Order: sequence, then structure tokens, then C-alpha cells
Amino acid sequence: MKLFVPKEREAGEPRVAASPDTVKKLTGLGATVVVETGAGADSRITDAAFEAAGATIGSTADAGDADVVLKVRRPSADELKSYKSGALVIAAMDPYGRDDEVKAMAEAGVLAFAMEFMPRITRAQSMDILSSQANLAGYQAVIDAAAEFDRAFPMMMTAAGTVPAARVFVMGAGVAGLQAIATAKRLGAIVTATDVRPAAKEQVESLGGKFIAVEDDEFKAAETAGGYAKEMSKEYQAKQAELVASHISKQDVVITTALIPGRPAPRLVTRAMVESMKPGSLLVDLAVERGGNVEGAEAGTVTQVGPAKIIGHLNVPGRIAASASLLYAKNLATFLETMIDKETKALTIDFDDQLVQATLLTRDGKVVHPNFAAAEAPAAPAAPADDAAEKTEGGEA
Repeated sequence: MKLFVPKEREAGEPRVAASPDTVKKLTGLGATVVVETGAGADSRITDAAFEAAGATIGSTADAGDADVVLKVRRPSADELKSYKSGALVIAAMDPYGRDDEVKAMAEAGVLAFAMEFMPRITRAQSMDILSSQANLAGYQAVIDAAAEFDRAFPMMMTAAGTVPAARVFVMGAGVAGLQAIATAKRLGAIVTATDVRPAAKEQVESLGGKFIAVEDDEFKAAETAGGYAKEMSKEYQAKQAELVASHISKQDVVITTALIPGRPAPRLVTRAMVESMKPGSLLVDLAVERGGNVEGAEAGTVTQVGPAKIIGHLNVPGRIAASASLLYAKNLATFLETMIDKETKALTIDFDDQLVQATLLTRDGKVVHPNFAAAEAPAAPAAPADDAAEKTEGGEA
């Protein structure tokens, strides 16, 4: 079994899909691992470190006979041309709204696995790229805010006077939000947070934050069976917006993390809210790649809107690639291990496995994931909806 790890081709992507630790693990399972030269350079992993772990340093040509390709981003059309039919391609596929790209993977004959669809079950916790990368994004959001902020975060009492603590409001208390709360608290800020999921209240308070939300009946039912936030009604959004608007005007830093799988990011902060903030205030929009939670946010830049700056950095986990790559690589290697026979050292895929069914996008030249296969199917008489096709998949920033 030959495994290939390429250097990522997409601009602004410094992460790599393997680490010396995962190379050791996979070679121990019988894989021959080839890493493209320079693949880990932007994550502070040298070719020498990969070689010391048991990998061979190669080139893009090595993709041609690889049985498995591990990537960070979905392969481009040019990359797909070099993959052999039947190869496993495991990556963050970002398939929503990318029907042509998903179809191209099917036509290339690869078995494409979308790691962001990994079910949030106990068995798969160590394979959950959404959690591992969102955790780092939440941390980095606070660091980016602190770097732009022209005041100290903690309260400081000195002979010359007292410096007040910064007030930080986190919108969305999933993995990224909870880490942002914890990081801001460590820096000494006064932290508040909001989320539409009832379970988030206890989590926020356990980290020392104060929970802010309209806690009506809709709020109490605002969570899917998989633990993701549901899209709220217009009426609830209006009530929550009124509460949030008054709260935002008093904050120094606002961090937004809300994403709904397969849809544009919900608008949480209007321009009027931004303009109500104090001079020198900051907003960090972790959903800017999906249209943004903050009106006026611009992808890839820091924008001045009225009295406040809006930070819209892209690929926030990639801003700390040396840490993000290690976690991401472990996620992929752990998943791949479930498809390797321990005795024969060969790939043995159980297509009835829950993890495989949840993540497999393409197989045998077809799009097979229930969320996307409908686009491939010919017109047919109406039939009862498949529960699997209606299940919400995805995660948060």
C-alpha cells in the first residue's frame, strides 16, 4: 500500500496532511509513505523530519501509483488527472455548492472521503477535523484580537491608576467559541457569550463566562440530534438581535463563530451594531469565508467600519499551521487506520461502517453521498424522503 502526501496547491494553505508521528504510525501499519518535497515546510516540518520518521521524499509524479492520497484541501482538476482510478483521497472536501468539483472526483474514479462529515460520536472523536481545527481557530481569534487591540486585556492596578479589563463577547459557543472564551479568560478579559443551543449555557458558565440569550421555547429546542445548531426563525432572530445589539454596544471585542452546514453564514451583527460600538473596538469574524456573521466584514483583510475594526482573516487554523497540521494529520491517520487490515497490512474498506458511510463522497465513478447523490440521479416519481439525505452534516468555524 503506497500512501502519498502532496504539498498543498491552494494559495494561503500552509498546512500539511501528515506529521512525523503519523508517518511512523502508518509505516508501522504497513504503508509505504511518500511525502512531496517541501510539503511540510510552512508547518515547520522539514523533509529530513519526515525521512527520519520513515517516509520517502518524492514529487508530484508519486501520486500516479498511490493507493491513498492524504490532503488538507479538495484536489484540483489538475491533481485529479494524476491520481489512479480507485485511489482513496482523504481531505476536507468543502463540497457544498461545489457540484462540479464533486462530480469531477467521481469521474476520476477516486474514492473521495470528506473528513468534515465525520459523525460526532465517541468512536470518531479522534478523527473529527472540525473540532480539532475549530479549537485552534477559537484560540487564534483571541490572539488576533489582542494583537489589534490598543489596550491591555487584563485589569491592571498600578500606582499610576487602574487599567480596566477588556470586555469580550463571543457569539457561538461551539468548539471554536468555547476555546475563544477560555483563551480570553486566561488573558484576563471579562467574557460573555451567546448561542442558540441550550446546552451551551452550562458550558459557557463552566469556563467563567456569562451567558446572554433570549431563553424562550424555541431556544430550548434549538439543537439537532447531532449536536449542531439549527437555523432559528425570523421572530427569534429579531428578539435575539435586540438583546445582542444593546450588549454589543458595551463591548471592546466581539468574536463570531456561527456557521450552518451547506448554507451562507447567518448575519449576527449588523452595521448599525458595529457603529454603536466604542472607538477602538474590534470584531473577529470566523465565518467570513462563508459570507460572514458581521455586516461589513471583508474576507482576507482588516476593515475599518465606523468606530470599529472588523478582522476577517481567511483560514484561521492555518495561521498557526505548526499546531494545526499536527492535529489534522492525527485525525486523518486515525481514520485511515480503521481501513487497514492489521494482519495483511492491506486496505480493507467496510462500506457498511458508519464512519465510511458518513464520509464517502464518490465511489465507482458515481457521487454516492446521500447529500449530493440526488444531483446525479435521473428524474423519477416522487418517493418518501430518505432520512439519511435529510440529516444535517457539517460543523462550525
